[in-house]
Amino acid sequence: QVQLVESGGGLVQPGGSLKLSCAASGSRFSINAMGWYRQTPGKQRELVAAITSGGITNYADSVKDRFTISRDYIKNTVYLQMNSLKPEDTAVYYCNAEGTYYSGTYNPVLRALDAWGQGTLVTVSS
Repeated sequence: QVQLVESGGGLVQPGGSLKLSCAASGSRFSINAMGWYRQTPGKQRELVAAITSGGITNYADSVKDRFTISRDYIKNTVYLQMNSLKPEDTAVYYCNAEGTYYSGTYNPVLRALDAWGQGTLVTVSS
């Protein structure tokens, strides 16, 4: 199994910056894409940014030119640098990892990986 642990959330004033981190740990896994999603009460979880194993990035229109996603492939860690934060960026941010992992000890079976972190709250307020 794979665990994702997020950090870096908190309270910031409008116009400020925060950097989120998400580290994947476990064994016998391979990650293809990692991404950040966010969710506010009463709304569906939405994609904020994603990055593939080849470094291709994708951003929600609402965060383009303000947020930057990056990845440390050796550390299996993904980052989200958030600049020029707005009150509407307030949400719980979740890390996601997609790929494959081997399940089982004696007869390992390759399975699809779709792991989520526990979420970290980002509050943008004066």
